[in-house]
Amino acid sequence: MHFYAGVLVAPFILVAALSGLLYVWTPQLEQAVYEHQLRVPAGQEHLPLREQVAAAEDALPQGTLDAVRPAEAPGDTTRVLFDVEGLGESERQAVFVDPHTGEVRGSLVSYGSSGALPLRAWIDLLHRNLHLGDAGRVYSELAASWMWVVAAGGVALWVARRRRNRVRGVLLPEPRARGLRRLLSFHGALGVWLFAGLLFVSATGLTWSQFAGQNVTDIRAALAWETPTVSTEVPAGPGGAVGVDVGVDVGVDRVLESARAAGIGGGVEIAYPASGGGAYTVTGIDKRWPTNVDTVAVAPATGEVTDEVRFADYPLMAKLSRWGVDAHMGLLFGVANQVVLTALVLGLVALIGLGYRMWWQRRPAGPGRPAGRPVPRDAWQALPWWLKGAVAAAAAAVGWLLPVLGASLLLFLLVDAALGGLAHRRTRRS
Repeated sequence: MHFYAGVLVAPFILVAALSGLLYVWTPQLEQAVYEHQLRVPAGQEHLPLREQVAAAEDALPQGTLDAVRPAEAPGDTTRVLFDVEGLGESERQAVFVDPHTGEVRGSLVSYGSSGALPLRAWIDLLHRNLHLGDAGRVYSELAASWMWVVAAGGVALWVARRRRNRVRGVLLPEPRARGLRRLLSFHGALGVWLFAGLLFVSATGLTWSQFAGQNVTDIRAALAWETPTVSTEVPAGPGGAVGVDVGVDVGVDRVLESARAAGIGGGVEIAYPASGGGAYTVTGIDKRWPTNVDTVAVAPATGEVTDEVRFADYPLMAKLSRWGVDAHMGLLFGVANQVVLTALVLGLVALIGLGYRMWWQRRPAGPGRPAGRPVPRDAWQALPWWLKGAVAAAAAAVGWLLPVLGASLLLFLLVDAALGGLAHRRTRRS
């Protein structure tokens, strides 16, 4: 498994790793590329939020107001988000407003709940599907599905090989080794050091993959591990009418004040009520540590908080999922998170390079021979029947949970069986 997957799947893992590394540093890239839209001279006074929103509406009359992200820190712009006909799924048009003067600084397409601007969205899609749509998502799922298998197999092989040398022999390369043995020594020791990080990246990447991700979502739903959502239904007023004063809206400034009073601090996104009625929702968008993604619903007629969902009240698995995804994206601990992921990717690139170098040096000599020494055949036949059954059952279970892994594993087995059959016929003829 380590041999086949290492040789055939490593290119996909390498592309996913390098594009992911590029994505990790997109917050800094966005600040540099879109400085005019994102930054303004810091001032002392802020215009009321409603006036900032009105300036954005005047600049984009064809848009339907959806949400606003008030300026968070001195020098930041306010981001007003609109639904506009012709945009893609999860896309909104963002208008950037100077909170001190009301000047519109520009307009860009914003993608997803993270508010990714065009550069980050382009890199995100490169990492996710190579800009090939749903068909391209198979590449990243293939990489995430096999990464943990290759890593676990490699560690098992290395530890078994070095078990007599105790901990030092497992964690450190041989100082006096030369040639192929030296390459293997560095490859094995580096793989052990990267093992936990590779498992983490593989597992978190699978949570939003196309096929395995849906299975994970179904399992979370069945076990009540889903992220809770706030209710936007406005409680009935006197006589059963919705709200206290139908058609009355206290305005976005009052809504923000109510959310702050309810403990929603830091950067927030204020979502406007749907066209059919309902409450405003105010959600924290700071995904660094400590995570601030609390949400409250605010009645438009009264400015009162009608419902709330606190991150502290999330189910444990929902918290772990949130932290895992944010750490995978380099957000959870800010720059420290980005540096750790950078070291992990660079280590993985070195690991793959060493693996291919060893594969090339061990290739059989002679014309017409394939590059790379083949794995000895018939090892499966030597296993006891109960172990064969256990391996087959485990492979079937993993293949069901991770369909791309299961399909590619089946393909590997078919190719291996075909090559074994050809080799057997040649041996009989000779």
